[in-house]
Amino acid sequence: QVQLVESGGGLVQAGGSLRLSCAVSGRTFSSYTMAWFCQAPGKEREFVAAINWGRGRTYYADSVKGRFTISRDNAKNTVYLQMNSLKPEDTAVYYCAATFGFIAGPAGPSQFDTWGQGTQVTVSS
Repeated sequence: QVQLVESGGGLVQAGGSLRLSCAVSGRTFSSYTMAWFCQAPGKEREFVAAINWGRGRTYYADSVKGRFTISRDNAKNTVYLQMNSLKPEDTAVYYCAATFGFIAGPAGPSQFDTWGQGTQVTVSS
């Protein structure tokens, strides 16, 4: 069974950086797509970024292009989200998600079947 554990959230000032980690266990992931979503209070869960584990292709929401970078470390079975130039509107709970198969492009939450517990990111102005 696939398990995802996020870490790295916290409080940061606007313009600062954070790196989120998603430790993945349970099986090999070369045929999986991994993603990060965020959910602010009162809002729906939104796509942030995705990576096809085996192919390394990445996809981003328009709102984070040029600021966030998704990557994976095969040796550590970990997916990262490097977040730079953070803005107060980035404040949300960030979730790691996984699904078998290759998803080409931004995706919705319903396309992913495994989720982590979430990590809070708060950006102060």
